[in-house]
Formats: sequence, C-alpha cells, structure tokens
Amino acid sequence: MAKVSGNADQAQYWSEGPGRKWVQQREALDTLMAPVLDLVLERAGLTPGAQVLDIGCGAGTSTIKIAQRIAPAGRVVAVDIAASLLDEARARAEGVPGAHFILADAQTHAFELGAFDMALSRFGMMFFSDPVQAFRNIASGLKPGCPLIFAAWCGVADNPWFAIPAKAATDRLGNVPSSDPRAPGPMAFQDREYVADLLAVAGLQDISVTREEVFLTPGGTAADAAALSTRIGPATRVIKERNATAEDIAAIQDAVRVQISACETPEGVKVPAAIHLCMAHAPG
Repeated sequence: MAKVSGNADQAQYWSEGPGRKWVQQREALDTLMAPVLDLVLERAGLTPGAQVLDIGCGAGTSTIKIAQRIAPAGRVVAVDIAASLLDEARARAEGVPGAHFILADAQTHAFELGAFDMALSRFGMMFFSDPVQAFRNIASGLKPGCPLIFAAWCGVADNPWFAIPAKAATDRLGNVPSSDPRAPGPMAFQDREYVADLLAVAGLQDISVTREEVFLTPGGTAADAAALSTRIGPATRVIKERNATAEDIAAIQDAVRVQISACETPEGVKVPAAIHLCMAHAPG
C-alpha cells in the first residue's frame, strides 16, 4: 500500500510562530469570527447526544460551543495539527463534559469508522496538502449519509479584513512574491467549483457550496482592529519579509484604521465579509 502523505510542514508552521500568535490573540480572533462560527453551528442543527468531529479546532472555542449544544450525552472529538493550539484548547475545555482532543493530522488520522453523526469546521479545512485525501479520510469517520459542514473564505477582494491590511502593507513596503492561490492557506477554497469538485472526487454526495455574506466583529475600536491586523493576517507576511520597522508598522496600522473606521457602527466595528459554506454527505 502506498504511503499516504501528510502535513508535517503545516504541523510545524502552526505549532510555532503562527500558532503561538493565535493563542496570544485568541480572544480577539474569536470575537472577530464569532458570526462565522454561529453560522456553521446554526446550519449544523446540533442536538443533544450527537457524536461530532471538530476539524481544525484550534484553541477550542468551536469545541466548547459544540459540547454545550450536544450535552449531556453527546461527544465531540476535536482534532488539530498544532500542539500549541491544542494545549490551549485542552486547558480551556477542562471539565467540559463530552469534549475530547486529539493531536493529529485529519488527512491521515485513523478515525473511528462510521462513528460520527457530523463533522464541522470553522476555517480549518483549507490547509491540507491533499484535500481529496483529507475529505475522504474525514468522511470515513462519518455514519453513512451524515454531513460534513465547513466554512472557507471567498477571495481577498471579497474580504476587506484581508484586502485592506494587505494593501496598506504593500503600499508602505512594496509587493512580495505571489503564491499559488490553491496552495494550502486561508484562500485555498475561494473557487466554489473547485471545492465542489474536490468533495465529489473524494466520494462525498449531495454537495453544496454557497456564498454567505456575514459581518466580522472585531472588538473595540477601528484602531484596535488595525493593530490586530498587523499581528496576524496577510499584512504580517509583508511585514516579516520586508523587515518592517516599528515606524513602518505604525504607518500600516494608521492606514488600516482609516479604512476600517468606515465600518464603525453604534454596535461596534462590523467588517463585511464573504465566505463559502460548504456542505456534503458521506456515501450512504
């Protein structure tokens, strides 16, 4: 049997700098993306007693919310490839009934065959080196006909949270080499037909990939959101590769603040965003 390749590079990447940054900024990022997680959970229609896979659970916010909805007899098995994030998730979920964590690569991990009623993910599915193998492997853990539901970003142009900091950084520091748009990363599933084709090749059925309009909700002011955008996100790559100074970073933050201030409302900052909500079912 041929050896199934995994995502060792992603494990190292997310366990080191970016993973630690995510832990440090976890509260702000959870606040930012709360509407996306709410949408995924709403479409999932979780009920008490359900058996759920949480793919790419990160620091555990999705896991805790799933566990609360399926209590008291439900079980959520949360999987992530990053040790630093999973350590945070385990600590936060200590004492939460039904929450279990596995440090593993969901592309290759031997899931319990046909054990789960549903697999969910908030932005955890776009980082696999072989998405077809990952979808197929995750589906092996589902009961026949049960759903996989996940969120993925539409393109940068559809998402000011990415576009504004990226432009501010390149305006200040210059462009950096472009990368393959389908390489593992946040925007890997921006092409709706591409994602649907991957799911079909993996053998899943009843596939839908729908564009959903949401608002991201960074806490605090436009200045707070601008500061966050230079700590994690597309601007950070430019900042790192161009060896930005503190003066550069301050200038980028100010440019972002000016743009994001247009998103301030009486209820706080609301940044328009577009995601793909992807749904498919295990063969059955």
